[in-house]
Amino acid sequence: MADKRVRVTLLRSAISCTEKQKANLVGLGLKKRHQTRDLEDTPAVRGMINVVKHMVQVEEAA
Repeated sequence: MADKRVRVTLLRSAISCTEKQKANLVGLGLKKRHQTRDLEDTPAVRGMINVVKHMVQVEEAA
């Protein structure tokens, strides 16, 4: 059984977001706009994505 992965892309700038949101973006490994990371689909990662859901795009990774 293969591990599930998600592809997270930062769409909006982190300039005017809160410190908590900035910390979650760093935790997800996103620093610049249009940067994409493939991450494991775990409850911890899903919680971090949920905090910044208005700034990122989430897709299933192939």
